[in-house]
Amino acid sequence: MTTSTTPPPRTSRWKSAALLLTLSTAVASTALAGPGSSVSQASSHREAPLIASDPQVDNTDLYAFASPDRSDTVTLVANWYPFQEPNGGPNFYPFATDAHYDINIDSQGTGKPDLTYRWTFRNEDRRGEKTFLYNNGVVKNLRDKTLLFRQHYTLQELRPGKRPVTLVKDAIAAPSDVGKASMPDYGKLRAQATRKLAGGGQTVASQAADPFFLDLRVFDLLYGGNLKESGHNTLNGYNVNTLAIQIPKSKLAFKGNAKRNPVIGVWSTTERRTMQLSPGKAKATGPYVQVSRLGNPLVNEAVVPAGLKNAFNALPPSADHKQPKVVAKVLNPELPKLIQSIYGIKAPATPRKDLQEIFLTGITKAAEGPLAVDLNSQLMNRDINKKRFVPAEELRLNMSTPLTAKPDRLGVLNGDFQGFPNGRRMSDDVVDIAIQALEGATPGHLVQALAAGDGVNGPGRAYLAHFPYIALPYTGSVNQAG
Repeated sequence: MTTSTTPPPRTSRWKSAALLLTLSTAVASTALAGPGSSVSQASSHREAPLIASDPQVDNTDLYAFASPDRSDTVTLVANWYPFQEPNGGPNFYPFATDAHYDINIDSQGTGKPDLTYRWTFRNEDRRGEKTFLYNNGVVKNLRDKTLLFRQHYTLQELRPGKRPVTLVKDAIAAPSDVGKASMPDYGKLRAQATRKLAGGGQTVASQAADPFFLDLRVFDLLYGGNLKESGHNTLNGYNVNTLAIQIPKSKLAFKGNAKRNPVIGVWSTTERRTMQLSPGKAKATGPYVQVSRLGNPLVNEAVVPAGLKNAFNALPPSADHKQPKVVAKVLNPELPKLIQSIYGIKAPATPRKDLQEIFLTGITKAAEGPLAVDLNSQLMNRDINKKRFVPAEELRLNMSTPLTAKPDRLGVLNGDFQGFPNGRRMSDDVVDIAIQALEGATPGHLVQALAAGDGVNGPGRAYLAHFPYIALPYTGSVNQAG
């Protein structure tokens, strides 16, 4: 099949259907959340009962996009540890040392990783019995003696049937940002923590301002039942832990050929060992077990039934198509019915084969689904064995889609085909896109009754123009954030 290298044509089918995809992920959690949702259900923040009690290994958001300042590379950004109040000392927010933090890439459409980038951490804790402080003076350098707690990480490249390749060994991660007095130039510390990779690319482990943005009063009958409850970024002021990596496209593509095989599927996972507890101690024992997973934003909250959320976090994407109860929620999402009951906007007819194509196969003519355009499925890759292809929930990115000079936060709604679900950029307003999409909006023709969306059009802190693109952490108390 010929690979699409230009934006898909704006057929009427695409206009009304391709946009419908993202909405059920972004807002359908309203119908599925159940008791105790409120602020705990943002993107993939605390999306399942078990992972809600283990924030160190809780995936929050995943981004995959062509690097705007290095078009021959792709940047992958994965976040963990949601709702970090900046002043949460004295221990702050380290990565877990008994976990595998993974970003997985499927270049063949099998639902299995052809490539995994794995970060593991160790602590250097010099506080001992002398002090409770994270630092006992100003920290201007990652190796300053005043920084009493450091985390070191090793980054490996894993490919099936091959020995692991160590890309970074025992590097120092950027610490939690204690505050302006302790760390007057956190940007300098992050720059010191950024490591170049052999063969091109770079990586960093760092704290960051949470890049996701939305008004979570969506759970109060969709912004109060009349859109008056909107315009407040619920995540403003909170930080997350970030792992970012920038890689040449040829490293990600099947057979190293990004022109013939430009589409990849991406998801992040966390594996953790069992903790054996004794008075004053915790020891990791036994094998590593997958406890968290994230591909498209909000899928576990928004699509997966509450009783299957924990199991979904443990599943590999290759098993998704064998879960009939999950597939049923994609084909017949609950949110459009909720919008109809509150706002009187008629829900689109079911079954939603368009959503199945978006989440499980990618959008392509070869999937023989209703969208009938080539956008972001591995079935577009010329060299794969199509008999091995299986439907799997992944964040799919067509690396050949031309860079958008001025990205539009509404993506396809305003004719920008590089946005979500073709990967996910940090500026993609997945909530507003979703609300419009479920109601049949077309490029240039929004559903006016819902045109204001959630009133939050960007993050509290602007993204950077260069790697790792994520904003520096907040340092003020959340209850004082603007």
